[in-house]
Amino acid sequence: MNLYPLGKFLCSVVFYPLYGIKVIGKENFPKEGGVLLCSNHIENFDPPVVGITCPRPVHFMAKEELFKMPVLKSVLPNVHAFPVKRGMSDREAFRKTIKILKSGQVVGLFPEGTRSKTGELREGLAGAGFFALKGEAVVMPCAIIGPYKPFRKLKVVYGKPMDMTIYREKRASSEEVTAVIMDEIRKLIELNK
Repeated sequence: MNLYPLGKFLCSVVFYPLYGIKVIGKENFPKEGGVLLCSNHIENFDPPVVGITCPRPVHFMAKEELFKMPVLKSVLPNVHAFPVKRGMSDREAFRKTIKILKSGQVVGLFPEGTRSKTGELREGLAGAGFFALKGEAVVMPCAIIGPYKPFRKLKVVYGKPMDMTIYREKRASSEEVTAVIMDEIRKLIELNK
């Protein structure tokens, strides 16, 4: 059962007025084709906030532990989330991500791996670069600019799509590509503070 449209509607009704969400650059988002959506990670609410502001449905990796919780284990697969084992190479999650991207859909990723307790952008993990290189998709940088405080402005900024062809041709490493992606996210944060 696909609960994504219902989930998006319910989250929109709550989050837009509560956090005064302002979306910038939504028109930059590709209307079709595989997209690796990479965002900074400042709060637990980041996945639903990215999900409601993105013009296309987003598939998210979520930590495996969440799929063992009573209500979430039923809901998460029906809102396009799939499990990933943290702290190790999870081949099944990697394969699923590449398959989703190659089928022309959107995968949402937080390259930092976990949320930043200070709100400052941290270094990204190599996985983002790996998916960007192998997924035959464009990368969409995104910045969430807080704070998550009721009735204050929360901004979600979408940058320009990043074509990965040049990095594939020059056989760039996953780490190099992740650094380039993180740099784009950093610029979005600095320009829109």
